[in-house]
Amino acid sequence: MTSQCCIQSNNDTGRFFSWLSGMNRWRHRWFGFESNQRQLLDGIREQGITDARLLEVGCGPGYLHQALLGEGAAHATGVDLSEGMLAIARDEAARQGLADRCDYRQGDVVQLAAELPQADVSILDKVVCCYPDWQQLLDAVLGRTTRVLALSYPLDRASTRVGVRFLAWLMSRLHCCYQPYLHDPALIRRHLQGKGLRLDREEQSGNWLTEVYVRC
Repeated sequence: MTSQCCIQSNNDTGRFFSWLSGMNRWRHRWFGFESNQRQLLDGIREQGITDARLLEVGCGPGYLHQALLGEGAAHATGVDLSEGMLAIARDEAARQGLADRCDYRQGDVVQLAAELPQADVSILDKVVCCYPDWQQLLDAVLGRTTRVLALSYPLDRASTRVGVRFLAWLMSRLHCCYQPYLHDPALIRRHLQGKGLRLDREEQSGNWLTEVYVRC
């Protein structure tokens, strides 16, 4: 059973990112994809995307999977806690003529996993750092992923630790249950390799680590 604390945290996380949704939309219009997002896209393209089924967890405004749909992927399912982000994703999909190839779900992917379609490629851009139990998160996604897992999350370094502590302090001052997390990349890599995945690509951009795994 989902705890009340987890429900409140998910609700606050959804509200927090809904508040950021408009800013995110304008940032993308002015500057395009961030460096780590370009790395994710390049790594996914290398594995082949023609007719691929996509699952993007923490999809936000949908820019990553919509770009891949425009390059030949067949269908995308986007999951996010934030209704504000999903509203933008739906608008963007409609504007690009992709609405019939996109399916959006609001909620926690761990709770929704059994309802989600299988995907050839799953994407988690800056999602691992928003989830307390990274193993539960990744196992839920892997259960729906047949070929490629692409993710980005923070490097464990001094500057990142300071940023995470500051954001956690700020959220507590705002009485918001949203909590950022810094997880050990070595443990994540070992866990995924133990699940039968091979690390195909690894890059860094600022404080972010980008990794693309493929099924062995």
